[in-house]
Amino acid sequence: MTYYDHGTPAERWERAQMFFDAKDYAAAARVLGGLVEEVPEQTGPRLLLARAYYHSAQLRRAEAELRVLVERDPVEHYARLMLGRTLERQGRHEEAGSHLRIASALAGDFERV
Repeated sequence: MTYYDHGTPAERWERAQMFFDAKDYAAAARVLGGLVEEVPEQTGPRLLLARAYYHSAQLRRAEAELRVLVERDPVEHYARLMLGRTLERQGRHEEAGSHLRIASALAGDFERV
């Protein structure tokens, strides 16, 4: 057992948030990876894991986590938005556009749609 997976799920969640807030995205991802495996049905840890991957330029990993979230809950606005941004950073603008339009519509921003 390492420092990253030591403690209860609540303690690891708190630790991951502290790493994320400190902009240590790689450490946050290490903590969150195990937590997501343990509680795969929870949106919060998976979304924060995707954000940690995004900010540490692990875009394929971020995309994979976000696709799980969007597949599970197609109206999850922030996951849609992040998926669109992640695809944009990968140069996949056409694919990103559809996710960004859906995110805008879900947020009530119909000017962008």
